[in-house]
Amino acid sequence: MKKQKKKQIQFPTAFTVLFIVLILAAILTYIVPAGLYSRLEYNVEENVFKVEDHKGEISTLPATQETLDRLNIKMNIDKFLSGSIKKPIAIPGTYERIEQSPQGILPIIMSPIQGVMDTVDIMVFVLILGGIIGLINKTGTFDAGIAALSRKTKGKEFLLVIFVSALIAVGGTTFGLAEETIALYPILMPIFIASGYDAIVCIAAIYMGSSIGTMFSTVNPFSVVIASDAAGISFSEGLTFRIISLVLAMIITLIYIYRYANKVKKDPKNSLIYDDMEKIEEKFLEDYDPENVVPFNWRRILILIVFLAAFPVMVWGVSTGVWWFPEMSGLFLAVTFIIAFLSGLSEKEAVNTFLDGAADLIGVVLIIGVARAINIVMDNGMISDTLLHYTSSIIENMNRGLFAAVQMILFSFLGFFIPSSSGLATLSMPIMAPLADTVGISRAVVVTAYNWGQGWMAFITPTGLILATLEMVDVTYNKWLKFILPLMGIIGVFSILMLALQTIL
Repeated sequence: MKKQKKKQIQFPTAFTVLFIVLILAAILTYIVPAGLYSRLEYNVEENVFKVEDHKGEISTLPATQETLDRLNIKMNIDKFLSGSIKKPIAIPGTYERIEQSPQGILPIIMSPIQGVMDTVDIMVFVLILGGIIGLINKTGTFDAGIAALSRKTKGKEFLLVIFVSALIAVGGTTFGLAEETIALYPILMPIFIASGYDAIVCIAAIYMGSSIGTMFSTVNPFSVVIASDAAGISFSEGLTFRIISLVLAMIITLIYIYRYANKVKKDPKNSLIYDDMEKIEEKFLEDYDPENVVPFNWRRILILIVFLAAFPVMVWGVSTGVWWFPEMSGLFLAVTFIIAFLSGLSEKEAVNTFLDGAADLIGVVLIIGVARAINIVMDNGMISDTLLHYTSSIIENMNRGLFAAVQMILFSFLGFFIPSSSGLATLSMPIMAPLADTVGISRAVVVTAYNWGQGWMAFITPTGLILATLEMVDVTYNKWLKFILPLMGIIGVFSILMLALQTIL
């Protein structure tokens, strides 16, 4: 009688991981006391400050420097009048406990529905991208392009990793390039696999390029600029230090990726996802045969040019603050019409191909909605302000080096509960930044700690983009953790050392 093979324990899917985190977040709303800071917002039409207290009552105050000084908000009035600070900010010393708002079974069930409704703009963007990728694949453009690029990079394939990571990092550090990179995985994954790398190398090149860029932001208006304004300083303070740190962190990351990529290239069995590679290759190289590749003719070259030309237009729109996801979706929808015309496919074939491509990313868009559900549960539980209140009390009167290091760790913790970079900046900076004065260091250190702490946690946080990314390329979360945790530790130690250095400069 043959022995039955022992069934391997499968790591849960991204959806299960998110639902576990969702339930843990709901449990926290029973344990962590609910509380709120009063918030101040500048009303442009009336030229006054509106203050909302913990009871939800709104009062009006003159929009003057004297008002800010009296409320212990150590910021210049010009930051509000110029529009640099648009979101409500927390008023120091106003934290109050409120009635507990635990999130039970019904809120847990409803939160993914609300999450989908809140993120529908991102979901539409991703679905349109899926459709357009399917359309381009149908024309054979990517296969022909892969073959051409493979011939050009033969023997120096890692240059592609360096180029992709560096380019995305520049986008991350200047305007927070993150969600937009989802469009790159279906394009670059076949190229990386055909070059002898595995899916993790492709994820690392794109996701870590974005993560390092946004973590070590230099002039990103959605994080470091808003945080500096909310801290009452110019974003140029500490800029040179942040640029140097970005370059060093990028070098560390590329060396780490290179060591792993080189091992996989020498022997595919060294891949962390070796058992899944056949399935992944079938998905991304289904019609790709290096011995029988369709020609890279004028039609396919033109299709690729039209598609790639959309990206600099998108970067312009987002970086100028004129566009967000609805406009980006409109851009790629227009590109879809052009490519459908150039493809030579019949109307019916083009439409069905687009719909099939969009359908392939249904799982990805649902993950985005479920991830948002976690934040909804915590927001409705009114525990975010309490966590900020507790963390700010921890770091009072610490010595300089320890103050900076602990701040980064605390911001990484807060970043899990408040994933919006601008939201965390406007909520926390008026509370955290003045604490730098008490230990005799620049407030730029607090801005750096905020940016690095939140960005560091983004390497793994399930409420961020990583689970949607992994779902797109069929890699499980545990495999990503196995790859990224050593690098996360290295970058964490590097960041703390650099923060300690910043306190004495």
